[in-house]
Amino acid sequence: MELKTLRAFIEVVRCGGFTRAAAQLHLTQPAISKMVRALEDEVGVPLLLREGRRLSLTDSGRVVHDEGLAVLAASARLQDELAAISQVVRGVLRLGLPPMVGAAFFAPLVGRFRDRYPGVELRLAEDGARDVEAGVLAGELDLAVTVLPCARPELAAFEFSSEDLCLLAPAGSPRVRQAGVPLAALRDEPLVLFNEGFALAERLGQACAEAGFGPRVAARSGQWDFIAELVAARVGLAFLPRRLCERLGPERFGWATLLAPRIPWRLALVWRREAHLAHAARAFLALAQAEFAAPAAAGGHGDLLNRARTD
Repeated sequence: MELKTLRAFIEVVRCGGFTRAAAQLHLTQPAISKMVRALEDEVGVPLLLREGRRLSLTDSGRVVHDEGLAVLAASARLQDELAAISQVVRGVLRLGLPPMVGAAFFAPLVGRFRDRYPGVELRLAEDGARDVEAGVLAGELDLAVTVLPCARPELAAFEFSSEDLCLLAPAGSPRVRQAGVPLAALRDEPLVLFNEGFALAERLGQACAEAGFGPRVAARSGQWDFIAELVAARVGLAFLPRRLCERLGPERFGWATLLAPRIPWRLALVWRREAHLAHAARAFLALAQAEFAAPAAAGGHGDLLNRARTD
């Protein structure tokens, strides 16, 4: 049963005749008559009683009319809902953020997104980079922030930041009195690291192995601010991105760039390359690209956003 046929029948009943219904629907009177006859043929019973120019509903016609009104109203609501989603009036954005990324970059961006699209529900998943990557691949998240390089070719990426990893120590520590600290010099130092499974934990483990030693782990955590507090409590030294080190008070902390090797902290928003990207996710990606326009332009990632719009 086609909606246009049902709409024609209901308009005939409302107008009390075929001619006025045809005028309302901008169709010819024979076309309206044909659609009503087709509807009667489809349901297998007469819907209208024709007594000269007067029309009345049969019992079956009354049922089709009343239920048809409900069907057309539901169709209109569905169209309104779809239009609202396509215009990002409402919807859901499922965003995965590693703990220190949210604090360093995304609280202001999420605030601006919320101001612009107040009808979109934000569902934030805070976990390690590899876990949120897995969430995107499983379809549980629309977008996530990860630490590059990403070994998952199924994910498209928009890189938005790259900065050095630094050594964090208590204020006054001799380890941070120089501009840079070689990783090999930390062979015997107790270290406070991120939990296993976090991308930075993997990267630091690889770097220590390349430097010829295994890290002496004093403690692990998934929260960068707690790691910093453990450093202040002299549990051990830690490695944090420069941006986070700069946020910590110099009266309690000192920091220096990690050298030989330098370990870059490269961040990217990722999404499933072959999947449909929801309108809310596209809007957030566009806002992120505008926010981080300089690194995006330098890295040549504009085409990725255009591709996401057309997937």
